[in-house]
Amino acid sequence: MTTPVPARRPKVALFVTCLVDVMRPTIGFSAVKLLEEAGCEVVVPPSQTCCGQPAFNSGDKADAAALAKKVIAEFEGYDFLVAPSGSCAGMIATHYPELFAEGDPWKARAVALAAKSRELVSFLVDEMGVTSTGARFEGSVTYHDSCSGLRELGIRDQPRRLLAAVEGLTLTEMKDPNVCCGFGGTFAVKYPDLSGTIVDKKADTIEATGAATLLAGDLGCLMNMAGRLTRRGSKVEVRHVAEVLAGLADGPAIGRGRGE
Repeated sequence: MTTPVPARRPKVALFVTCLVDVMRPTIGFSAVKLLEEAGCEVVVPPSQTCCGQPAFNSGDKADAAALAKKVIAEFEGYDFLVAPSGSCAGMIATHYPELFAEGDPWKARAVALAAKSRELVSFLVDEMGVTSTGARFEGSVTYHDSCSGLRELGIRDQPRRLLAAVEGLTLTEMKDPNVCCGFGGTFAVKYPDLSGTIVDKKADTIEATGAATLLAGDLGCLMNMAGRLTRRGSKVEVRHVAEVLAGLADGPAIGRGRGE
């Protein structure tokens, strides 16, 4: 891994995310490996739970605020909060301050945590100056820009920079990689027919690239696209970008492993 040596190792708290914890722990292991190799001291707060995004997206501000308080209390003592998910990082960095009124002591604490919350790949590139992770991955890939990461956090070029340095990997861009996959958290539950139409169109653009593997930075999006691709009989494999960058992409693809 090519990275400058910082004056002090930043103490990073990894926000694992619910889906990673339950469905794809390899992403969490990949995140720890990447952060440690970049020179970070990594801590995984053991009692962490949901960031509150499902409640927030459903209009349940009270429960979202209650969950936000728990996250703030657990993570505010570290230099950075880092999550392998643009949607969870976006919730904390963008929406936590909206949950509390001016004058509420939690408002200032939410703003402070928001200011040091990052998505994994953008943190590696923008904060730690990583230009290569030293990984090797044989094959062609295409990359999906997840909505929250792209629009709330400006994550687009960072994953592509690191993928360009992966030996053996060829990136083939799909048409409109920034178009939604149809997951949208609770959107897929509220509007399943519309969500299905959107992900079908997304699957068409993925398969049109001829790439063997689909990558993205949000497990929710990846599971949604993997499910549709699998049901269509597609041979495209689906993986989180962190797994490839960490050199841990040798297990079953998303949607094709046990419990998925």
